[in-house]
Amino acid sequence: MKRSMAALVLALATVFAAGSCNETNTTFQRNTGALLSFLSPADANAGGGDFTLTASGAGFVEKTVIQWNGKSRTTTFVNSSQLTATISASDIASPGRVFVNTLSPARYSNDNGLSTPLAFIIGPALNPVPAITSISPTSATACGVSCAGVTVTLMINGSSFLPKTDPSGGSVVHWNSGLIQSDLSTTAISAAQITATVPGNLISAAGTATVTVFNPVPGGGTSPNGQPFTINPGPIAAHDVAEDSPAMSADGRYVAYTGVEGDHSQIFLRDTCEGADSDCQPRTSLVSAAEDGAAGDGDSRSPSVSADGRYIAFSSAATNLRKEAAPGRQVFLRETCLGGAASCKPATQLISTDANGALSGTENLLPSVSASGRFVAFLSVTPSRATPKAGAKGAASTSTAPNSGYRQVFVRDTCIGGANDCTPRTTRISIQPGDAPAAGARTKPALSGSARRLALAGRDATLFTRGTAVDDSVFLALIDSKQ
Repeated sequence: MKRSMAALVLALATVFAAGSCNETNTTFQRNTGALLSFLSPADANAGGGDFTLTASGAGFVEKTVIQWNGKSRTTTFVNSSQLTATISASDIASPGRVFVNTLSPARYSNDNGLSTPLAFIIGPALNPVPAITSISPTSATACGVSCAGVTVTLMINGSSFLPKTDPSGGSVVHWNSGLIQSDLSTTAISAAQITATVPGNLISAAGTATVTVFNPVPGGGTSPNGQPFTINPGPIAAHDVAEDSPAMSADGRYVAYTGVEGDHSQIFLRDTCEGADSDCQPRTSLVSAAEDGAAGDGDSRSPSVSADGRYIAFSSAATNLRKEAAPGRQVFLRETCLGGAASCKPATQLISTDANGALSGTENLLPSVSASGRFVAFLSVTPSRATPKAGAKGAASTSTAPNSGYRQVFVRDTCIGGANDCTPRTTRISIQPGDAPAAGARTKPALSGSARRLALAGRDATLFTRGTAVDDSVFLALIDSKQ
């Protein structure tokens, strides 16, 4: 046992002896100065300016100085537990690590006056916040359903843009449209200019987008001065003026109109922000849209707007708005969710429908919506398939097809905002005989705000339960619709 203890003491002595000698077999002297506990700040980013470094600890005296990588800095003695010194921008010009310690006057022969050093970290330089001064072009024409291969080259001018070779990945161009943000691909970036590409799917519909530039961390941020980019609807085609007349909400804030986008006319809704809060931003949205947001694949016309602008009725030959819609022009009602709950989702429903199939094979057009959006009146035309009977000179054409040759007015109760037991239904209001309605004049019925009055043309050949003549060609029908 005694021999074992002697061996252990000898081993420990050897370890301590080795720990006090360096590789050249000279003896280190431990630091004997003040106690340095922590630094404030303990780090900085390269490229920053001058700053004040505070050293905290114990045992500082008036002649104690702060050393930066072994070099003394002009130091202010605060008290025995705190010192301050100014660190210059040149001291943190490059990323890396430096050591900070304090040096106090020697008090005896073996006193080196040094404290234990603390590491100070110099991180990468902070990226600047970019700024945009202008973009070119500032507008484009909506490409509609013909956007394949369509692009717009966008030049963005400004400052503090970062190239793709930057360690952070470089500047990113954001295209902000409503609540959707997309990143544009960039082909060239200099400090003052970015060349970006806008794909066709981002300019398929009329509206306004905002272009911003984002610099990634460290530092960085989004340019505070986003630039607007306007997507204009295509030119209005020379269609029937009555079908393409604009419509607006009761207060005049919302205006629905027909515009050509790509190969087809579409219905758009413009929020003018008239009478709205000051933070309102005017914008244009596509009304004749499919469930996935795509524009209608056929011509859409004749918008009619509810009093609050939330519901838009229109006719369309598009086949992608509702799967159950029959071929030919149909009447639809678009719920825009304007003024609706946050959970509301824009949707389109088919209006020109009848559970009994009475509207099958008809052309439906010229809708008129009530103030609340619940009732929609429209004109339904059945193309004539009649041929004159043999040997009947001057006889009127006849047809065996149901309702053939008739212009009819229907009112659809959608049950929007109605009682819980309400069932959507379509009611026929008038019958006007005629053998070639598709080639004749088409007149739009006008539904009152309460949906209890309906004005339409064709007094002499129209059947009503109750009504009154306005003049020789206009009739006011009294219908039983309650909201």
